[in-house]
Amino acid sequence: MDEIVKKLAGLGLPGIILVIITATAGGSSAAVAAALTAVGGPFGILGGIGLLGLVTVLGDTIAGFGIEAILKAVYAERSKTESVRFLLKEINDLPISDELKLKLKNQLTPETNTYTVPSDEPRTVEIVDE
Repeated sequence: MDEIVKKLAGLGLPGIILVIITATAGGSSAAVAAALTAVGGPFGILGGIGLLGLVTVLGDTIAGFGIEAILKAVYAERSKTESVRFLLKEINDLPISDELKLKLKNQLTPETNTYTVPSDEPRTVEIVDE
């Protein structure tokens, strides 16, 4: 078992996903092939294997830049074409820490400074009686 664990650890996240697919498929090779085919969607088993490769690339990218930087960039780009209200609701539903949710929300709707410096000039106020 130690040898299998070492080989799966060498695969990283795709190895873990493959173990999960194998466990849910019942362990037989035909079931694993069927599960990879299902995960691959219209591209079949090659798509499933490609998806495992894509997970590796995404995992490396996230590890390099950090999840916070990537999520901020994704939501900044999406805010150009989607409603900020919708994105805020989506962020609320994400399974991430409250601290990261707050950082993402603050990036989409930065607090504005409402304090204005009072001027020394006199103001004219007009009262209209209706």
